Amino acid sequence: MARRVLGVVLTVVAVAACVISSIFVFSAQGYLPATKEFDPTWWSTLGFFTGIAAAVMLCWRHKWPELVLGIALVPPLCFRSDALAALVALAALAAHRRDRLLWIGSVLVYIATAWALFGDANRHPDVTVAGQIVGKQLSAVQVMGTLTVAVVMTAVPLTVGVVRGMQGTIAIREAKEEELRAEMTRRAERTRIAREMHDVLGHRLSLLSLQAGALEVSKGPATTEAAKTVRTTARQSLEDLRQVIGVLRDGQGFGENGENGSHPEPPQPTLADIPELVANARRAGLGVNVTILLDDAGGAPALLGTTAYRIVQESMTNILKHAPGAAAEVSVRGGPGNGLTVEVVNPLPATAAVGKPLGAGAGLTGIGERVTLIGGNVSAGPTEEGTFAVRAWLPWGHH
Repeated sequence: MARRVLGVVLTVVAVAACVISSIFVFSAQGYLPATKEFDPTWWSTLGFFTGIAAAVMLCWRHKWPELVLGIALVPPLCFRSDALAALVALAALAAHRRDRLLWIGSVLVYIATAWALFGDANRHPDVTVAGQIVGKQLSAVQVMGTLTVAVVMTAVPLTVGVVRGMQGTIAIREAKEEELRAEMTRRAERTRIAREMHDVLGHRLSLLSLQAGALEVSKGPATTEAAKTVRTTARQSLEDLRQVIGVLRDGQGFGENGENGSHPEPPQPTLADIPELVANARRAGLGVNVTILLDDAGGAPALLGTTAYRIVQESMTNILKHAPGAAAEVSVRGGPGNGLTVEVVNPLPATAAVGKPLGAGAGLTGIGERVTLIGGNVSAGPTEEGTFAVRAWLPWGHH
């Protein structure tokens, strides 16, 4: 609002100054030194009204800078009238363009200014303004002074316009960079959510598949418990799927987590949740031997705990996918200063699986991204002992 008001004020000042200057030049052109009377010619009158029109056109100098400059050049070039409107229009043109047209316009404005100054300097000494600066008598000094003053008068609006144009360009560039940063943040958030959902849904659906297979051969009370686990896991998976679809739809909802957001993010798992993760896997029928030796587990950084949890979760999911029926050895050890070591080992299947399950490889890639994000290292692959091992070390600094 303040900037708009300032623009209106500057326009009013510019138009008023050009009108006053045109009136002065018109009066000087019609001045009769012998009788000290005012007797304008039709040519000077036409130049005066053209100058007034050019002054009024300055109201649209930022909308049509080329047209306004062209009109403003008519009074000084054709009628040897006032060139102030052309100088103001040049500043507007410089703010919008920096190409060949700007330099052509600058040259024409310089010529028009020098021509108007030269004409004013050679009027009667009583009514000349330029003559007070460059001299009232035609001479080489007057010509050089006129050309020099014209250079200065042209350079000032040209510089002002270029600086204003650069400020506008910088502002536009900053706005685009801000928009790009926001888009990169949204993409990073999409990637993070997709990784989270891959880990969570992959694990739960693998458990669901294992329980469904158990139902096919089970009878008696165990069937009821397995069916309950299948139902619970399926409901949780559907809830997670609805959440991720709601957040990812049309790219909306990112950066809106929290009390006032429309998509509050659920609490992230920690080191304390790993035993429950293992217990769920055991209930689903996966044989798991776990060793957890932690110093000050409650004080572990949130990102460290989440990363360790996801490593164990994804590793057990891979066992369910690629080595069904195999037992897993899970080890989580460490503390502040020593770092956290996570190891999940399982025997390789006797026969290689035919084809790759959907999404194969994505889980290990996600583990690598998580570990790299917090400055750790990870390895995953077959060993000489005939097992498949996922080993990761995560930094855990002192408090």
